[in-house]
Amino acid sequence: MDCNCGGRDHDRYLSGRRILPGAVTGDEKPADLIEKAFLAYNAARLREGAMLLVRKMLEPEVTVGMSLAGALTPAGLGASCIVPLIEAGFVDWIVSTGANLYHDLHFAFNCGMFAGDFRLDDSQLYEAGVVRIYDVLLSRDECLLATDIRLRSILLRPEFQKTMGTAELHHLLGEQCARAEEEAGLPHVSVLAAAYRAEVPVYTSSPGDSTIGLEIAAIRFGGTKLALDPLLDVNETTAIVWSAKQPPGKSAVCLMGGGSPKNFMLQTVPHITDSLGLKIKGHDYFLQVTDARPDTGGLSGATPQEAVSWGKVDAEHVPDAVVCYADTTIALPLLASYALSRHKPRHRKRLYRKREELLAELKEQYLSNSSRTPR
Repeated sequence: MDCNCGGRDHDRYLSGRRILPGAVTGDEKPADLIEKAFLAYNAARLREGAMLLVRKMLEPEVTVGMSLAGALTPAGLGASCIVPLIEAGFVDWIVSTGANLYHDLHFAFNCGMFAGDFRLDDSQLYEAGVVRIYDVLLSRDECLLATDIRLRSILLRPEFQKTMGTAELHHLLGEQCARAEEEAGLPHVSVLAAAYRAEVPVYTSSPGDSTIGLEIAAIRFGGTKLALDPLLDVNETTAIVWSAKQPPGKSAVCLMGGGSPKNFMLQTVPHITDSLGLKIKGHDYFLQVTDARPDTGGLSGATPQEAVSWGKVDAEHVPDAVVCYADTTIALPLLASYALSRHKPRHRKRLYRKREELLAELKEQYLSNSSRTPR
């Protein structure tokens, strides 16, 4: 006797891929394993995100922004993942916490960080002059203070004696990092050096919230002319997105963690529509790795569906939005390996050199928009 299982939607609901994977053999490459065995829950979200990245976000007409939050560079993810992605042309602009960029300097300056144990006695570590970032250990004198001294000497150089946005600050620092890499015989370990060479603009949403900002604040007492203009960063990042969204262009955001960098990257669209009074739809592609829950109301866990209500994400592209709830230190190496193995290098957009041009275009649009109203 045949069983009439369900109504007319029965087959439609069961039209997805059947979960019947072959056995894992140990011979799979990471990309093959992702496609073969990452079939459900956040493993499936990671697979969907990897495929979204390779099949849509890395198309030539798409401008890809990456945000970085959490202690990623101390864990080595700058050297292992972010640098290769930059060099492959897979990242066009970056918003990062200042802390990630500060700790990136350790790699450029050949100051060691070491795998440790999170169960160590922190009072004993303090007495020994050792600083702990969970299970990453570094010397206060030989790493932190050595980096600070070298950073301060760089910030006092003539080219830094002016007001600038953080993209220019990090580009100038990146030039010094590239030289330091060469001197140390450690090429391709610094995010700032890679961004400098590829002309990828790097912004930080809170320039005073890291040791780079602390050193700039300290030399203020000595009469430096270096000053940061965070509002210039707001307009420059917005100009990048405005340009990226001009047909046939598209904008993608790849959010590693949440926090202020995530918001700084996503707020570009409300700035265009609400503050500048220009018409544009939200970002086209959205990929986030986060360990934050959405129900606490924090930005780090806010979903792309919620972002639609703010105009940050194009409602028509919500199917092209993936959130993977995972530790970034696990997900990013897998995403990077998948992208680098499944997609050829892209032509670099070199947006750093285009900042002034893009900013002028956005300003012209704003000033010529007769429908804008004062706010």
